[in-house]
Amino acid sequence: MSQRAILKISEATTRLQQVRFSAPISWELKTGEQWAVIGRNGSGKTLFTDTMTGKYALSAGEILCFDENGEKASVYATVKSVAFRDIYSIIDAGNSYYQQRWNKGVAEEVPSVRHLLSEEDIKSIESGFGGFDISDLMDKEVNLLSSGELRKFLIIRSLLARPRVLILDNPYIGLDAPSRLVLNHFFEHLAQSGISLILVLSNPGDIPDVITHVLPIQGKKLLPALSKDDFLSNKSLIDKLFPDKAKSKEIGLPIKEGKEDSKPTYTDVALLKNIKVKYGESIIIDGLDWQIARGDKWALLGANGSGKSTLLSLIYGDNPQGYANDITLFDRKRGSGESIWDIKNRIGYISPEMHLYYMKNIRCIDIVGSGFFDTIGLYRKCSTEQEAIALLWMDLLGIGHLKDSSFLHISSGEQRLVLLARVFVKDPELLILDEPLHGLDMANKRLVKRIVETFCTCDKTLIYVTHYESEIPGIVDKRMVLTKKK
Repeated sequence: MSQRAILKISEATTRLQQVRFSAPISWELKTGEQWAVIGRNGSGKTLFTDTMTGKYALSAGEILCFDENGEKASVYATVKSVAFRDIYSIIDAGNSYYQQRWNKGVAEEVPSVRHLLSEEDIKSIESGFGGFDISDLMDKEVNLLSSGELRKFLIIRSLLARPRVLILDNPYIGLDAPSRLVLNHFFEHLAQSGISLILVLSNPGDIPDVITHVLPIQGKKLLPALSKDDFLSNKSLIDKLFPDKAKSKEIGLPIKEGKEDSKPTYTDVALLKNIKVKYGESIIIDGLDWQIARGDKWALLGANGSGKSTLLSLIYGDNPQGYANDITLFDRKRGSGESIWDIKNRIGYISPEMHLYYMKNIRCIDIVGSGFFDTIGLYRKCSTEQEAIALLWMDLLGIGHLKDSSFLHISSGEQRLVLLARVFVKDPELLILDEPLHGLDMANKRLVKRIVETFCTCDKTLIYVTHYESEIPGIVDKRMVLTKKK
């Protein structure tokens, strides 16, 4: 049986200059094909898929979709897309603030996963829809879902519409190892059912077996498409797409040398005893003890939904249940009169959830500068010295050229680098890095790992969360593993 076109882009040029590729776009998706769109952070991958789905008006060219009979069809009926930014709308982050996630009010005010689905959709899911099961999430309130759990829900919800084409932007980020394996089996099931996948990826190692073709993108330009095997064997092309910035860049951190009398005198960064966290009937953490001494380097590990982010919210001072638990931070007992800002001032923190709540239409350098004041958004003006430090960190992470760009107008990977620069600007005593490499390409992952290792060689304390063993910095020598409660 001959292959038919499902989606065809012919010499497409967007009307707006700022979202335009360096040359008109031409590309075709045929039945039986499964594609990976791959490139660096900021290369134009998401811009390409957004153009494909009609997000931007065209000044020239056309985008056509076809149904099973070869007749013209609408893009909306043919293609569904899932991206990290879509979680923003589910949890209503635009109408709330980051700390509010942990300040749970009346249960009826926060919808559960079940409430966001129709009865027919629920029946499909509970019957084991496609082998990618989220039945254990159905009665969880969306504000309490981890980023990995939210991503699972988004994928299933998009598939319930039965599209011919499913675009998944960095589908693996936020998923633990078992979920990634299940997702790969799920992709095989979708391909067999006739759905065409377009996976937007930042790392060649993430390309699953189901993929048949690869479309490389560099500098807002489509490079020639290849078969998956030809791409993976083309080392020179991969090295061209992902140059190793960590090798070529000297890691000279913009940190002032502290005076002897200003060095920390506390013994423990955190001392947690018999910690219990419960929301309604859901027990998140039960009977946990954890001592984090000054200078410790910890990896915090566990499956999606095991309570990692909840535990970190207790240490960072966001979760009000911290006052009901036996917690000592920086040798001071919680509830003994300390300010939440006294705690935050010592900590540099990043997480997928913070990324969601930080979708602000302000300059990137102002986002970085807000790290001096521990605010979501810049409400105090940085001094000349502070702004200079912010720019030094941006330059170190390769994003200095974005300083005057709006945070909303850069890619999600570039946003993550901006938020990482925000972590370091105040030279914190404790780094809490919750999936810090979330959405970064392989070159930026190497660079950030090296920066973290260099930063923490002195008397700094580190808590590092990841679902990838290879992402754990070499300086980490302690592990806390959480188990998901039944």
